[in-house]
Amino acid sequence: ISAKAAPAGKLGLIVGLMQRPEGATLTQMSEATDWLPHSVRGALAGAVKKKHKLAVTSERTEVGRVYRLAPLAVLEPSAG
Repeated sequence: ISAKAAPAGKLGLIVGLMQRPEGATLTQMSEATDWLPHSVRGALAGAVKKKHKLAVTSERTEVGRVYRLAPLAVLEPSAG
């Protein structure tokens, strides 16, 4: 993610956690932002996916569901 496209604040914190090789669980993102889990899920669906056009993937693991940004983390090119 380019510095210009990266969200700031707590949303940027969530994106940063998901960019790690190990990704981030809902619990980790909730604790880092001090948001309730439903607020983190809402931020992922609304701000991260729709507003910032970042592709979020998730998979079930032994530690629970892990969220990551897709390798090419842009869903679609923005209309200039």
